[in-house]
Amino acid sequence: MFSATNLEKGSTIHDDQDRVPNLSIEASTVPRKSSPRAEAQNILYPFLGSYVLFRLTINLLPFTIKIIPFYNKGGFVTRRTRRSLEIQQFMLYLIPTHPYNAVVVAAEHFGISRQAASRHMRILVEEGKVLAEGNTKTRRYSLQRTVIKRLTFPLEDLREDKVWREDFKSFFDDAPPNIYELWEYGFTEMLNNAIDHSDGSAVDITLLGTPISSIIVIDDDGIGIFRKIKDACHLDEESLAVLELAKGKLTTDPENHTGEGIFFTSRCFDSFNISSGSIYFNHDERFNDEHWIFENENTEQGTTVFMECHFGTDRILEEVFNEYTSADDDVAFTKTVLPVSLLRHGTENLVSRSQAKRLLARVEKFRTVVLDFKDVETIGQAFADEVFRVFVNRHPDTEIIPIRAGVKIQRMIRRTRPSGQ
Repeated sequence: MFSATNLEKGSTIHDDQDRVPNLSIEASTVPRKSSPRAEAQNILYPFLGSYVLFRLTINLLPFTIKIIPFYNKGGFVTRRTRRSLEIQQFMLYLIPTHPYNAVVVAAEHFGISRQAASRHMRILVEEGKVLAEGNTKTRRYSLQRTVIKRLTFPLEDLREDKVWREDFKSFFDDAPPNIYELWEYGFTEMLNNAIDHSDGSAVDITLLGTPISSIIVIDDDGIGIFRKIKDACHLDEESLAVLELAKGKLTTDPENHTGEGIFFTSRCFDSFNISSGSIYFNHDERFNDEHWIFENENTEQGTTVFMECHFGTDRILEEVFNEYTSADDDVAFTKTVLPVSLLRHGTENLVSRSQAKRLLARVEKFRTVVLDFKDVETIGQAFADEVFRVFVNRHPDTEIIPIRAGVKIQRMIRRTRPSGQ
């Protein structure tokens, strides 16, 4: 489980050395805005003042980060200064995925020497934006995370809208409107989830800032979300609870909740993860909507939700909702994207009808079900038949769409479908 103490030092999930960024940049002058700012707001949005705003697009394959603002307080940027800012901002977005070789990748990308790239990294370290650990050969970089506010609340009679309005809203009042809406929705949904479902007594809420993002961590002392879902859905293992969460429309209190909160909140942020008991689940929008499940030996009770939003994100809340609405329905949550790999335990193959039934449990509630076969190399005949023939015949109003399926899986799907389908 996460703790705010660990978060201050930073953490890295990805370390893919083959993802090489492409970058483009343009500049525009923004008029001066003057109003009292708390130091905490300066940490979250330091570019709110007189500044030159750069719109930076990084294509860090296979994901893209768009419209990343940074500034120069003097309001005038020379070619040399602009080049330096470009390199340093590039490094800041590179560090989370390349903690050990960000200097090398940046040097290769900009066509500069490693010594020159190291000087830029050293500036970021001296400015307190980056932490460096280890000696030269094994040096690891991470983004500085500054705790801005940390509060503990008793869960009894707690209201999520009141906590947002009185304790956290002011930190985002000057954020771009789309980012404000993402945080307002995500914060209130996840805090309400702890209030109504955790069966705990208290919740810790921590707001942090990094040079490129804002982070909120909500940590309750309840029964644990995966354990509760496992018991409510009569699952064999807690890891299967992640699969149910990924589907959406899952709630242990159907009279008062729709089960959409976690599904949509996870898609609002650049990084979203839940840690509870021995299960750690991560949903990362930067990496093409990828999911990871890790199991550890942690036995602590409770649930920790981690949400991170980049300052320059162009994600819009309404568009997140619209993405999971079928073409013939303007409002309802009728579409889901289901990562099939979440069904697997360890290295087991997907071959049985019982596995297929577990995958498809509750999906008849949707009109469109997209099955994402990324990281799944093959499926068995019985599994394929249950999904693409038996289920389809029983639920003709639900469309099953496979994506990212390899040749072997496509061949197996064709075998189960009548000719012409």
